[in-house]
Amino acid sequence: MAETHTDKRPLSPHLQIYRPMLTMMMSIVHRITGAGLYFGIILLIWWLLAAAISADYFAMVQAFFGHWFGKLILFGFTWALLHHMLGGLRHLLWDTGHGFGLTTIEWLARANIALSILGTIALWLGVYLVRGTL
Repeated sequence: MAETHTDKRPLSPHLQIYRPMLTMMMSIVHRITGAGLYFGIILLIWWLLAAAISADYFAMVQAFFGHWFGKLILFGFTWALLHHMLGGLRHLLWDTGHGFGLTTIEWLARANIALSILGTIALWLGVYLVRGTL
């Protein structure tokens, strides 16, 4: 006969037990940025198709990406790309068996946040400076 569980506790760790930690939030954000990149690739496909269809359609798509809203979407896509890439490098480091100390894990999470933000800003500033539109 099967045993019955009479405790009112969850059978496995649950969100009600854990308090949010930086590494937990980084895992969630890594998944969100991955999904965002998946849908963001549609923008790249749209841009490439517009270039293949006609000059007028390409100009329309370029105008969309040149608008403040389009730039905001591209800025967010850039941040998601850098954040996801740095998170992937962090996981690659862990796959080699390194970086499992508690202070190292916390440092890597903070570095991922800082470098993704600074890298996005630096990339956009660099592009604007090279184009001479800043």
